[in-house]
Amino acid sequence: MLGLVAEGRIHLGYRRLYNWAVATQGVSRRYFFFGSLLAGAVPAAGFGSKASLKALGYKSPNEKLNIASIGAGGKAASDIRSCSQTENIVALCDVDDKRAAGIYKQFDKAPRYKDFRVMLDKENNNIDAVIVAIPDFMHATAATWAMERGKHVYVQKPLAHTVWECRQLAETAAKYKVASQMGNQGYSNEGTRQCAEMIWAGEIGDVTEVHAWTNRPIWPQGLPDLPAPTPVPDTLDWDLWLGIANNRPFSDKYAPFAWRGFYDFGCGDLGDMACHILGAPNMALRLGAPVSVECTHLEGKSEYYYPSKSTIRFDFPARTGMPAVKVFWYSAAMEQPDVPGVPKGEILGDLPRRPVPPPAPGDAPRRPVRESQIIGQVFPKDYFEYPPEVAPPPAAQTPADANASLEARANRLISQGSNGSLFVGDKGMITTGTYGENTRLIPVEKMKDYEFPREFLTRSPGHYRDWIRAAKGGDPACSNFSVASPFTEWIILGSLALRFEGKLEWDSANMRITNNPEANRLIKPAFRKGWSLT
Repeated sequence: MLGLVAEGRIHLGYRRLYNWAVATQGVSRRYFFFGSLLAGAVPAAGFGSKASLKALGYKSPNEKLNIASIGAGGKAASDIRSCSQTENIVALCDVDDKRAAGIYKQFDKAPRYKDFRVMLDKENNNIDAVIVAIPDFMHATAATWAMERGKHVYVQKPLAHTVWECRQLAETAAKYKVASQMGNQGYSNEGTRQCAEMIWAGEIGDVTEVHAWTNRPIWPQGLPDLPAPTPVPDTLDWDLWLGIANNRPFSDKYAPFAWRGFYDFGCGDLGDMACHILGAPNMALRLGAPVSVECTHLEGKSEYYYPSKSTIRFDFPARTGMPAVKVFWYSAAMEQPDVPGVPKGEILGDLPRRPVPPPAPGDAPRRPVRESQIIGQVFPKDYFEYPPEVAPPPAAQTPADANASLEARANRLISQGSNGSLFVGDKGMITTGTYGENTRLIPVEKMKDYEFPREFLTRSPGHYRDWIRAAKGGDPACSNFSVASPFTEWIILGSLALRFEGKLEWDSANMRITNNPEANRLIKPAFRKGWSLT
């Protein structure tokens, strides 16, 4: 009987099936497979079904991986430092020596390169795994070069810049049997799993709407013209930065920071935050591919940039045991969305700062933290004793802000506005924070004395550890490319919809937009002469 359940042949309704299996069959969460229901949490063929470093005979799980990084400044720096806590950093590559200076100093014995192709060829025998943390439009090319050489890959979100590249990455990872992970940490979050288990247990009934929002963009978008050229810094190889993209004059409005807002280089606010915020909906609702996507509101239409503000609607068909669902994405959200049925004054998404509870006798004083910035934070049991404080209004812009760098201004804006998601069911609502943290029923009073459903999804050891374990022969990582690729595909379709009026109808099986030939041409990237995916 359990074998039939594992293969997804019995459709008793997922909640009843789970209750039956746990209550009568003694099934642990580790071995309870719902097929596609657990996509992103349990591999389709079972744990340990993916070959990786141990299976290839390179190392035992107790040995350290030799990791190289394509990208050393910006987000790459935290990826490198996190992996270095348990593994070796053996080679580094960045097109900008200034941007990479901190990592170069910290890992001064690792050889340095500007061209990742040269690094992968010269260091091939010294590398087990590769981090890819560079602008979106180069993710797929860099990761493919690594995988074709048998290297395990950790690729920052979004997985790629186009739908075609997402498919290619999933196929390449499977072909070369490498461990893979996209850098959307929320997929490893406890709250993301709690959210899925609550929905699968029927806590809010059938979910037919999801609302998700972000304060991004915090970089320029919606401008009418391309930026004026500026001198290329001595520390930057601009030609290598451009990679597969067509040649153009350098501008400091592209690199090192604000490239994300341009069609040619990034995926806008969706690429930055949707892979985090929509992770819980993707896992909990087994979303798969939408049938259509449409931009329903837009401010700052541009030929070159993503808009300054937008609303996007994705329509997903019914899935086994689940009805059709509408997913709404709101960018530039300075306030949480006004959703019918949400009680007035209810906090959705990230929780603001809360007063610091007094320390226990003998404990050191506790430091205040912003809970929405803690990946892994679960809904606090003392919430009702120490409720959130009302957030102060944003500070007025000063003359110093106007003269600050784009990155400095973005760092100031990052804590303003709102981020989160809201699930609307026919029996209630659930909200989560940016990374799936602080999952809770709405209204929040329902959380008093609430007992979460019995755990049956595996818990992550942490997003980097999850990938490292997979690379050493353990369970596939929770956001491996068989999961991350279809997820990122529909995120990228949202970014694509921002460039066109009307609904885009999507044929996922044939990877085709059926009603807009111009949009369909953008499913696959163009490669500058001298560059290719492989």
